[in-house]
Amino acid sequence: MRRKRLESLKVIGDRVLILPDQGGDKTASGLYLPPTVTEKENVQGGYVAAVGPGTPLPDLESGDEPWQSGGHTQGVKYLPMEVEVGDYALYMKKFAIEIKYKDENYVIVPMSGILVVEREDPGVDLSQIMGE
Repeated sequence: MRRKRLESLKVIGDRVLILPDQGGDKTASGLYLPPTVTEKENVQGGYVAAVGPGTPLPDLESGDEPWQSGGHTQGVKYLPMEVEVGDYALYMKKFAIEIKYKDENYVIVPMSGILVVEREDPGVDLSQIMGE
């Protein structure tokens, strides 16, 4: 993934900024997208460039209703994101909003529009699960 500086660009809420993959239909680690999926299902892949803080949660400790306190809370808490910068994400194109920032094309996708991510992580040894 090419390194770009996103100095003043901040992603809000449960959204993800993705640099769409312009390359082939296979990632370096072997994730393969057949042409039928990319054409028929409108699935696209790309690298996560930035993530928002997550879904804001209500402040249950104050006991007040948000409109009674003037809408201000002491500290906003978030449900954390499942994706990380550097992940390779497969997302539904119909949820993507295209933007251009510093001469680079990106898409903004809500967390719910992401199908799966590939992460440089050893993860689970499937041979133990599958009995191999």
